Amino acid sequence: MGDQPLIDVDWILTNLGDPIGTSLLEHIKLSFLPILFGLLLALPLGVLSARWKPLYPPVLAGVNILYAIPSIALFFLVLPYTSFSMWTAVIPLTLYTLAILVPNVVDGLGQVPDHVRQAATAMGFGPMRRLLQVDLPVAVPFVIAGLRIASVATISMVSVASLVGLGGLGQLILTEGFRNYKFLTPILVGIVLSVALAFLVDGLLVLLQRWLTPWTRDDSRKAARAAAPAPEGDPA
Repeated sequence: MGDQPLIDVDWILTNLGDPIGTSLLEHIKLSFLPILFGLLLALPLGVLSARWKPLYPPVLAGVNILYAIPSIALFFLVLPYTSFSMWTAVIPLTLYTLAILVPNVVDGLGQVPDHVRQAATAMGFGPMRRLLQVDLPVAVPFVIAGLRIASVATISMVSVASLVGLGGLGQLILTEGFRNYKFLTPILVGIVLSVALAFLVDGLLVLLQRWLTPWTRDDSRKAARAAAPAPEGDPA
């Protein structure tokens, strides 16, 4: 290790396609699927919990208990049923996202003013139409905020799955780095790509929120105009 450079550019160029590229693609897949499945599960759980208040405490307790289980332990718990397939990582990571997403969905739905709901009902909106056209649009900033946190956490935890033969960039760090006489280059490459991926996903989610909530930009412009000092008049 002492004779090895901190960054071996030749190694990076030689292994750009495999294992670097393949590890990155696997990392993206193992990160995206839990976030997607977590959102698909969190939305109905959050809606039900927001509408039937007594349901929320046990749901919240359940997802928090799951989140408290160490990831490596949960990977090995599902391993006998999923073997060494991608589901060994996807299922636990999906469960972890629920502890972040469900509260955000509930909080977002709780931001809808009662008079807005009453107005929608008076206009003939049924429960499903009101949910889709009134409640969820108001909740979007909270849901996106939860997705941003869940995405960064998931991208980070995917690397732990390298201990069960998966892990994307974590596998690159483990097999090409630590097991190969602590070769620093793949370790640093894995870290940099993981961080870059987290920043990229976070930025995309910010753009998605702006696209889904155009009215917030209008409110920001109005607030900026209101806060701007009025131009001074010409001296008499």
